[in-house]
Amino acid sequence: MHIHRVDPASRRDVSRFVGFPFRLYRDHPLWVPPFVHEARAELDPDRHPFYEHSEAAFFLALSEGSVLGRLAVLDNRRYNEHHGARTAWFYHFDTVDDGAVARALFDAGFDWARGRGLDRIWGPKGLSHIAGQGILVEGFQHRPAMGIPYNYPYYADLLEAAGLEKRTDFLSWYLDREIGFPQRFLEVAEKVKQRRGYHSLVTGDKDDLWSYIPQVITVYNDAFKEVQGFVPVTEAEGLAIGKRILSIADPELFSLLFRGEELIGFVLAYPDISAALQRCRGRLRPTGWFHVMRERRRTRWININGMGILERHRGLGGNALLYSELYRILIDHLQYEFADLIQIQETNRRIFQEMEALGTRAWKTHRMFERSLR
Repeated sequence: MHIHRVDPASRRDVSRFVGFPFRLYRDHPLWVPPFVHEARAELDPDRHPFYEHSEAAFFLALSEGSVLGRLAVLDNRRYNEHHGARTAWFYHFDTVDDGAVARALFDAGFDWARGRGLDRIWGPKGLSHIAGQGILVEGFQHRPAMGIPYNYPYYADLLEAAGLEKRTDFLSWYLDREIGFPQRFLEVAEKVKQRRGYHSLVTGDKDDLWSYIPQVITVYNDAFKEVQGFVPVTEAEGLAIGKRILSIADPELFSLLFRGEELIGFVLAYPDISAALQRCRGRLRPTGWFHVMRERRRTRWININGMGILERHRGLGGNALLYSELYRILIDHLQYEFADLIQIQETNRRIFQEMEALGTRAWKTHRMFERSLR
């Protein structure tokens, strides 16, 4: 076995890197593939906005021409400059159940990071702000939400054997139409609207929603600044995120919160089309679009992958407005029966308490790992 650094200009290298998990999970009924064109773009410095400010290296573990594992290591300079850190991230960790393969991949990744003056590594954390993070450690019996990692149970053991340890957990929560939503939430939300001049907007139109993307990014950069791994979203990254979400979105599942003319919060949800990605193997051509559009019309699941409000409005009843909009999304759209509230950081005890008060439960846990490189 040897470790090969991927040449992003080599079609063969990129195909082997992108294609490996398709082989590794070929017979697994729950794994959901990524969009292949998006996976390829992550290795292309000319196509992904991450490379406007940062760099990445990609590694393959090869044995007699066969791929046994893969790993990406990132030097996100915007993160390090923002936090005054020297931290590398790792991502796209996939491997057969072999500790020697995992250690060899990480040794190569550690050396690359040290060569850039970085003294700590953690992850999995990807190039995009909306990419799922962590290794799945609980909830293996459930299909993942779209874009959220799924992996074999042995991954965590391999990471620990490579010298990494837990950093923090992210929990996803199960919701359905039977949610026991306290009437007081709705009453408080209505009072807040009347007293403080808040109102919500659902455009129902993708073009209208697109016009608000810059304002949504401004709110995001304020509302999520305390979340682990936060990096302010650039304009190019914001536009890329907006295009991706709107490509699969049902605009009626997006709620924008205003005070007067100012956008102060949002709830972003979209239909879960994971089943379509499984059927088309992540490829939109020639028939993938058909599967995606059909699944949008018939799926009973939605993914809630963003609830945020400007910090200065949190103590003014703004959170009640967010939960009221979440309730409306669940109740008003008869097509959807179930929801996955995605990856809430374990330190956010307030949301956990509020979720428990609603009578729901955490059902998937993803874990971030870290290690010193000194």
